[in-house]
Amino acid sequence: MELYRQTINQLQTKITAGEITASDVVASVSKRITEVDAAVEAFITVCADAKANVDNIISRSPLAGMPGAVKDNICTQGIRTTCGSRILENFIPPYNATVVDRLNEAGAVIIGKANQDEFGMGSSTENSGYHITRNPWDLSRVPGGSSGGSAAAVASGQALWALGSDTGGSVRLPAAFCGIVGLKPTYGRVSRYGLVAYASSLDTIGALTRDVYDNALVMNVIAGYDEHDSTSINIPREDYTANIAAGVRGLKIGLPKQYYGEGLSPEVALALEQAIQTYRELGAEIIEVDMPNTDYALSTYYIIATAEASSNLARYDGVSYGLRVEGDNIVDMSEKTREQGFSEEVRRRIMLGTYTLSAGYYDAYYNKALKVRRLIKNDFDAAFKIVDLLLTPVAPTQAFKIGEKTDDPLTMYLSDVCTVTVNLAGVPALSLPCAFANNLPIGMQLIGAPLSEALLLRAGYAFERVSGLANKIAPCGGEQ
Repeated sequence: MELYRQTINQLQTKITAGEITASDVVASVSKRITEVDAAVEAFITVCADAKANVDNIISRSPLAGMPGAVKDNICTQGIRTTCGSRILENFIPPYNATVVDRLNEAGAVIIGKANQDEFGMGSSTENSGYHITRNPWDLSRVPGGSSGGSAAAVASGQALWALGSDTGGSVRLPAAFCGIVGLKPTYGRVSRYGLVAYASSLDTIGALTRDVYDNALVMNVIAGYDEHDSTSINIPREDYTANIAAGVRGLKIGLPKQYYGEGLSPEVALALEQAIQTYRELGAEIIEVDMPNTDYALSTYYIIATAEASSNLARYDGVSYGLRVEGDNIVDMSEKTREQGFSEEVRRRIMLGTYTLSAGYYDAYYNKALKVRRLIKNDFDAAFKIVDLLLTPVAPTQAFKIGEKTDDPLTMYLSDVCTVTVNLAGVPALSLPCAFANNLPIGMQLIGAPLSEALLLRAGYAFERVSGLANKIAPCGGEQ
């Protein structure tokens, strides 16, 4: 079996036994990139020196020598970081994000920077300023977004792990569409230092892998307090693999009825029914719960996220760094820079955010959205007094065709209807495969109380062990 088809855990066992070397692993993944990325287009930048001195890595971490991808809005010193935008086409950060420093300390190999929707604004990776990334299970379909490049790289064997960012579902939706595992941690559990901001109160960095155990290994490296991030939670670090095999017997799993209404495709509805039955057979108790403010989540999210984006993206003015298009004066220069540097979707969200923050509409929209956000958080708090976890869809449908929703932004935004509540509440959630239908994966979402990542991974691992859906490599348009 090709090395790129194996998990981090499997490969480390072979390295420890002396059967292979880390450079063998990097060579196998690099060869896979050469073979399939022309079709998938998961990367914006491939690191040509990833093979250098890989066998001399001192770290004994399970990630040592393991090649992975980093979303292109996470700063990498000396490596181009574009955020999928032409406005940062030639930006090379002078420092690393904290998560990158931690990966480097663990000996992980960054093999490339993954494509994304520009500044994280999208659900399909069609909004990149560079190219569309394609779903490796069906090249005519989207991989999800905004971390679509990260998910596609892992699903196609071009990376053993990847980092993405999740502002409203941008780790979990691509994981579901590409048939892999994606964890959105509790807000503050993983440092945001060095993550280029989209919506600062919603942004999180999460891991994408081909099985749950590997996701726990990545979390062991990237999670933990960081003094450089004022929102970082100062609590001891955990070993997410320690209790991962404890099972789910006796756990109470809630089904929020608002997530199971109209709009679910028959394939997704059936897959979730079967997943729920699997958890029953594994000994979990299934309970229906009510989360009445869920219906307001999507509009609340798009008010808060666009308002914060309007503020964060004001720094791209053509003066300090990034693209600069000359004009007759500084105002003309700034206007031309933004017009040419930002895509239509980014400009749309900036304008929406600026509108909601304007003097006449601040109270009518933004302040009300903050109050509804609190009500949504209250729904989660109430639910977790009754149950240990929630089980929901990740998306109402499977991966849709490229171009299918680009002419109707509102339809595209509905892809996030099952995921944005998690970011508004700041709680953790895990996406993992629960079925295949029409040769496409279907994901389910497990949601936990704040700081319950270990429990989520444990519940996901229990399901994965009986589902047979872990560590599948997508065919990328060719034979499996």
